[in-house]
Amino acid sequence: MVFAAAVAALLWLAVLIVPWQPWRMTEQLPQGGAMVPEGTVTVLMPARNEAAVVGRSLAALKHQGGALRVILVDDASTDGTADAAQAVGLADLVVMGSGPLPEGWTGKLWALEQGRVRIETPYTLLLDADIELAPGVVGALLAKAGKDDLTLVSLMAAPAMRGFWDRWFMPAFVYFFKLLYPFRLANRRSSPVAAAAGGCVLVKTRAIADLGGFGVLRGAVIDDCTLARHIKRAGGNTWIGVTRDAVMLRANTLKSLWMMVARTAFAQLGYSYWMLGGCTLVMLLVFAVPLGGLATGGPIVRLWSGAGVLLMASGYLPTVRFYGQRGWVALTLPVIGLAFLAMTYTSAVWYARGVRTQWKGRAYARKNS
Repeated sequence: MVFAAAVAALLWLAVLIVPWQPWRMTEQLPQGGAMVPEGTVTVLMPARNEAAVVGRSLAALKHQGGALRVILVDDASTDGTADAAQAVGLADLVVMGSGPLPEGWTGKLWALEQGRVRIETPYTLLLDADIELAPGVVGALLAKAGKDDLTLVSLMAAPAMRGFWDRWFMPAFVYFFKLLYPFRLANRRSSPVAAAAGGCVLVKTRAIADLGGFGVLRGAVIDDCTLARHIKRAGGNTWIGVTRDAVMLRANTLKSLWMMVARTAFAQLGYSYWMLGGCTLVMLLVFAVPLGGLATGGPIVRLWSGAGVLLMASGYLPTVRFYGQRGWVALTLPVIGLAFLAMTYTSAVWYARGVRTQWKGRAYARKNS
């Protein structure tokens, strides 16, 4: 037990001292974007049963400091999403329906592909229907892309932080995402690491066309990072950062959070049960061992376990504070980590039953199942 507790503590120390420092919240978009020149950006928004939030998302686009074209693709909604979008009264809004879903495509990517072919502006803003942008964000994205010669600029939207589960889980979701896809590495042009947050992505329209459209991603579960990887492989430059100026409108329930994580968790492991076993051992080591050591271990075990918990919390603390949480919340990461492991097992069970992923009321069968 002493050995395991020591290894767990040293692993958390390694997270803090690795050169790319994934725990820092330093990749932030500068504020105060300039006016968006007319005919520069088209907002492409896929929407499936988003009537409760799409109005606020679209209304926020009125305050972006310039004329934006907006194409909303209604992906077979049954809740009046299209009517809610039209009611906002955007001057240059096109609402179009999505055709039948072809085999091998996910619903979101098929919706994006149908809207993409109607875009004529040099930049496309891929924006989820539940993301509300503060004034000037689009101009800031455009300025960042121009200044740093970027093909793709992406923002990790801030969680709503309005419910218990949202406050408890969502900062950790961002933290774990940054551990998997360190932003500092993803933003390096020479690094093979590529990352994007699909809720808010500004990309050169031509770059998507050169890839062959969204068809190159059509079966991807983690489509945002897959897009960034294709862009980098094609010679483009990408950037991802955090922000409080783009907000997820919905407050998540435990069920919706569980589904959100499970949707991509097993895909992150390449649908490999060997990888799942390895992931389980690592997560039990770094999360369960420090907790167990503090509760039941002897003096030396408790010393190492306490060090592990403190190092773990130190890495998580900047994320907690960035989203306005009290510092003590960082100490809850071991429990959250084990909950995320359980969500990963939910994803693996889906796959064992022949379902690659499921989202928005659709289940996608695994290949060769």
